[in-house]
Parts: sequence; structure tokens; C-alpha cells
Amino acid sequence: MTIKTSKFQQAIETVEALSIDEQAMLLEILQKRLVQQRREQLLQEIAEAEQDYAQGNVKRGSVKDFLAELDD
Repeated sequence: MTIKTSKFQQAIETVEALSIDEQAMLLEILQKRLVQQRREQLLQEIAEAEQDYAQGNVKRGSVKDFLAELDD
């Protein structure tokens, strides 16, 4: 019987086969890429929010206004 190993587990095993220095370098690269991906995601969300605001899909007001609108 063959046990199918997940891609995630295969990746872990591959990383564990690297030297400590290589693992540290890989970790640094991954961290930088994650930061960049998050930055790009935030920029996309900002662009969408600005578009919604420009189209009038966003309302402004106080917390009191917000709660009053929820009660309506």
C-alpha cells in the first residue's frame, strides 16, 4: 500500500534536506515575498475602496449614525 504524501509535507521534507544556511536564506526570501504579496493585496483593496467612494457606494458618518441606520 502506497501512502500519498501531500505537497505541503513534500515541501517540508525538501526544506529539511537543505543546510541550515540554505533554510535561513529560503525563509528570508519567503518572508520578503509574503510582505510584497500582502502589500499588493492592500494596494488592490485601497483601489477598490477608492473606486467605491468615487461611485458613491460609501457612506460617511459617526458611530451614532451607523447604529441608527442599522436600526432602520
